[in-house]
Amino acid sequence: MALVDTLKTLSFLPMLLKLKKGMKPRPQETKDCFGARVEETARKHPNACAILFEGRDISWRDFNAMANRYAHYLSDKGIKRGDAVSVFMENRIEYMAMLVAMNKLGVIGALLNTNLTGRSLTHCIKVAKSVACIVGEERITEFTEVKEEIGITDERLFFMPDNNQGACPEWATDIAIESEECSEDNHTECVNSSLGETAFYIYTSGTTGLPKAAVMSNNRYLTAATLSGVAGLSCTVSDRIYLCLPLYHATGLLLGAGSSFTTGASMFIRRKFSASSFLNDIRENRCTHMIYIGELCRYLMNLDENDRDAENPLHTMMGNGLRPDVWLEFKKRYGVNRICEIYGASEGNVSFANMLNKDCTVGLTSAEVTIVDYDVENDEIVRDSNGYCIETSKGQPGLLLGKITPDYKFEGYTDPDATEGKILRNALEEGDAWFNTGDLMKTIDVGFNLGYDHYQFVDRIGDTFRWKSENVSTNEVGEIINGFDQIQFCNVYGVEVPKADGKAGMVALTLNETVKELDLESFSSFVNSNLPKYAVPVFVRIQPNIEVTGTFKMVKGDLRKEAYNIDEIADSVYVMKPGESVYTELTSAYVGLIKSGAAGY
Repeated sequence: MALVDTLKTLSFLPMLLKLKKGMKPRPQETKDCFGARVEETARKHPNACAILFEGRDISWRDFNAMANRYAHYLSDKGIKRGDAVSVFMENRIEYMAMLVAMNKLGVIGALLNTNLTGRSLTHCIKVAKSVACIVGEERITEFTEVKEEIGITDERLFFMPDNNQGACPEWATDIAIESEECSEDNHTECVNSSLGETAFYIYTSGTTGLPKAAVMSNNRYLTAATLSGVAGLSCTVSDRIYLCLPLYHATGLLLGAGSSFTTGASMFIRRKFSASSFLNDIRENRCTHMIYIGELCRYLMNLDENDRDAENPLHTMMGNGLRPDVWLEFKKRYGVNRICEIYGASEGNVSFANMLNKDCTVGLTSAEVTIVDYDVENDEIVRDSNGYCIETSKGQPGLLLGKITPDYKFEGYTDPDATEGKILRNALEEGDAWFNTGDLMKTIDVGFNLGYDHYQFVDRIGDTFRWKSENVSTNEVGEIINGFDQIQFCNVYGVEVPKADGKAGMVALTLNETVKELDLESFSSFVNSNLPKYAVPVFVRIQPNIEVTGTFKMVKGDLRKEAYNIDEIADSVYVMKPGESVYTELTSAYVGLIKSGAAGY
């Protein structure tokens, strides 16, 4: 087996050499952007299919022409290079074309999470300093509720129809109709776009406050697209990528769309993932590649197994969050040859990729990284007598840091204070600077590896956890829950739920002195109205007091351990069951259902 492994690994050498050439750092002033790559792809492969969506298909020539019409229209409306424009739409052809259009103009796309409502939605539009909004027909109701709060005039509010199910609001302009007569030629601004310019704001839940707008430059986008197109998927114009992840997130936008834009491979896109439709979609649309998150794969493994599951054209996958307990069985069941797991934060300066097809690993990186000792119980970095971080020994988990260098810049957020908050200075020596990933990682022995260390993801730390493919900020959720008039203090954290990918939210509450019992209906209504669905805590624990450290930091360690094990704790615990909107008392029988993986989370 050792010889087979060695030969398999050596087979990736040509790809690594190609990747090294393709990812060679270029000056930030270099003229290039993904809008220009789409223009080039349309020139090379005009008649090849670009996107399939809900029974429609569009060629690269027609897709590029649509993007060019949008670009000319926005330009005619005075939207110019450096402006930010918020986009609030679900996955569809028009959404993709609009992103390309804005990139050709040098306009920053502020990509709004379609789960947002109310305060969070308003915040995300304002923090980007958006000069305009493009709203899909499918999100008009949510947008209308905040329209008067965002400070953008009606002349800069644009409506994008969706199957023409509803009329354009009187306060907006139908961009699809108004752009029909615009030029289909590439906009002259496209050739002026450079690598150093910002392409997108991608919103990420941070450790404090409401979502932050992470900066994504043309350089980082094209670097990720090269990594995924060359090393991850290795796709060509004859391949088709199955893409059901939201395009306002980096995984779908960079890995899936980026690979397609730069290689000419077509995309089969869905608004949302459907486990029951998965195999039919793959087979009927001849999808050879897939962009995934771990939760998606876990859903597919929970389906009833069929002897024909492996009879499909899918052979390569790329994504993140696929845990070792699912990885090998998934490959076997669905006949997948290669899984390229990646790791990286939307705002971060380092990324990993499993380019050598080593199972159960996030692979390797060309960036300078280190893993340092971290005290999980006390939620703090371990330091030596001189105040420096202590690097872990091989194979031991610790906090992953990425060194900030001219070639691996940390682009951060629109908020300078938030950016600085993610930088760890004087970590190993005086004057150094590292990006704090907030993740526990470890090195892993994968056999013959061409001299590259391989890494494995262990867990999130501190104030952010992952649930339903979204990052949940405990401080953000806590800040909102503390606004309920019966609450004195709250402590938000994530807990494990068997057969669910990520951690479910749980909140420990102390009530105001005058409140004898939490009004469950009112509290349920409050959290459902003020939090995105994925951020609503699954469990609620009522405590007489909130435990804090000597520096008044809330203690989470014991709470995480105790979780929702009601037989071990005296406090009252309530649960929001799948499909329900009101918390009910948690029972031992339902705890058993959760732990068996049969509760439906």
